[in-house]
Amino acid sequence: MSPIALGTALFGATIDTPAAYELLDGFLEQGGTFIDTARMYNDWIPGPRGRSETLIGRWLADRRCRQVVVLATKGGHANLETGAPRLNTRDIADDIDTSLKHIGVETIDLYYLHRDDPRTPVEPVIDALNAHARAGKIRYLGCSNWAAGRIHAANSYAEASGQMGFVANQPMWNAAVIDPAALPDRTIAVMDDAMRALHAEKGLACVPFSSQAGGLFSKLQSPLWSFAFRFGRGPAGYPPGPNRRRYVALKRVAEARSLTITQVVLGYLLSQPFVTVPVVGCRTLDQLADSMSACDVRLTPTELAAIDAAK
Repeated sequence: MSPIALGTALFGATIDTPAAYELLDGFLEQGGTFIDTARMYNDWIPGPRGRSETLIGRWLADRRCRQVVVLATKGGHANLETGAPRLNTRDIADDIDTSLKHIGVETIDLYYLHRDDPRTPVEPVIDALNAHARAGKIRYLGCSNWAAGRIHAANSYAEASGQMGFVANQPMWNAAVIDPAALPDRTIAVMDDAMRALHAEKGLACVPFSSQAGGLFSKLQSPLWSFAFRFGRGPAGYPPGPNRRRYVALKRVAEARSLTITQVVLGYLLSQPFVTVPVVGCRTLDQLADSMSACDVRLTPTELAAIDAAK
């Protein structure tokens, strides 16, 4: 798979079909192969369900490129209206079958559970996913927004029972300082020390979303935006003080290496001691090219340490 994945959360909504096709074509032309979507993307907007998956399915058929694309989607998200968890065997099966129908494929390469419910035992969840893998509907298992302890429990059971466990984890993670308590969605799992240790110890791949912190550090290059951010006018979950200091550290690396801020921000993730494939959400071809320019960027352990120390 490509070292960077293309996120498609806005496809079929604020990014219409022509713009989405342009981005998907451009991603493929620039060596991108890993596409990330989800069963419920844009379902919070009135209209047809599964718009992102459906659009990607049409593009795969039109371009006849299924064989070169690594396709990831997610299911098991809580009910958007009631918040009720959906990790039972029936809901998992329904989401997988619905995603296959939306995309128009026989198999999903990497299937994530989009959210966790700590009250649900991991054993039946792993059993259900493996049953679908044996049926040929999914190839590999992943989780998104699961805590480290739950991932460890699930994979320990999978190993003990001779089954496949999670091979990838998709948390919220980037080069910024994140305050999980300030995020509007409290079901999001943010990379923490326990999760980092799990990835490093087990060699678990990480496919982080919000990999560029919503463009935070690119925006901080604007004096006016930087001034507004100082007084709290910025994205929720990113405290101004620590992230202004983090920006200074990132900028030092960029200037010393003749790199762009985007290249350093994504290079920070690409240089971790375990496989990390950042998901980028681009609206334009310029943004896509900017992100893809980071594919070969690797930072040194000293540079990583200097960035982490700024907080």
